[in-house]
Amino acid sequence: MRNFAIKSTLILVGIIILLTLPFSFFIVGPNEYAAVFKFGKIVSVTDTPGIKYKIPSVHTVRYISKKLHLYDIPRSGVITKDKKSMIADNYVTWRVVDPVKYIQTLNAIEARARERIEAAVYNAIKNVISSMTQDEVIEARGGRLSTKIAEDSNSDIGIYGIEIVQTEIKALDLPNDNKAAVYERMISERQNIAASYSAEGNSEAQKIRNRTDREAAVKIALAEQSADILAAEGEVEYMKILQTAYNTPEKAEFYNFLRSLDALKKSLTGKGEKIIMLDKNSELGKLLYCE
Repeated sequence: MRNFAIKSTLILVGIIILLTLPFSFFIVGPNEYAAVFKFGKIVSVTDTPGIKYKIPSVHTVRYISKKLHLYDIPRSGVITKDKKSMIADNYVTWRVVDPVKYIQTLNAIEARARERIEAAVYNAIKNVISSMTQDEVIEARGGRLSTKIAEDSNSDIGIYGIEIVQTEIKALDLPNDNKAAVYERMISERQNIAASYSAEGNSEAQKIRNRTDREAAVKIALAEQSADILAAEGEVEYMKILQTAYNTPEKAEFYNFLRSLDALKKSLTGKGEKIIMLDKNSELGKLLYCE
């Protein structure tokens, strides 16, 4: 009888184990937190992927995504430091960084998280833009303005276990009633800046041209001076060669004979008949005259 009772107890325990075994484990994915509750209170949080153990009927598990969320925030109107109206349209990316705070403050409900994010980002945009003039806002739009808004937003949203990773302004527009006037003023300012740059460029170009002209004139003058010196030196050398070549009466007479022939040849160039009148006592006359 006793053995029967023991066997029955073991069988019952085995059945209980088999029935509860599937509920004794839970799986944590690579992009999620798993918060373990014991009678409604958080006892542990894990984000290590794998199979984990829990006590059935005592522990419950709640999963929270670690992924990056995108939230497109509704357009909102803001006022600049110089009392100009602007309309901001932006979006944010956010994620849960403290699941315990996220559960305790927002009960891990994403809709509530978006409400807090929207309020925090709107306040950040309002504070940042209200500290700048409209021209400063337009010049800073992009990375610098987005970074400042993200920093201010995180100072408010951190108590919910949320981090705003990035804010991006899709559009930072002007109300229709003053858009045309602002654009005209911006165009006029840009034209003035362009004219100033153009004038500076023309002035600098003229300075370069003047300097280049002066340098060119100096170089040309030096080159002409060098050419004159070389020509004079060549003439001197030429005369020395002639003096050496015709340094006897016979050579000098032959040289004069050749010069006379050259002169006669040059006088006979051109078309038509040529008549030359020569004194018989001239060098050419002596050359051609025969008695």
